[in-house]
Amino acid sequence: MSELTVAEAIENIYASLRADNADIDAHIATLKAALTREGKKQAVFDPTKLAQNNRSGRKLMQAYFRQRGVSVSFSE
Repeated sequence: MSELTVAEAIENIYASLRADNADIDAHIATLKAALTREGKKQAVFDPTKLAQNNRSGRKLMQAYFRQRGVSVSFSE
């Protein structure tokens, strides 16, 4: 399996979120590895692509990803 870029890993997470969080933990692990490879500290998500684009949904996502070692922010 080839190594994904951060952008590809984020797209896989969007797809997983649309599919009722199917394989989300595996996608988070892939994103974490991609961030490390690219020397980035944080993943930036587009809130318009999220299933729950409200404050509580974004905070829940940040907390879930933080527990798995990935810092998340949202674009404006």
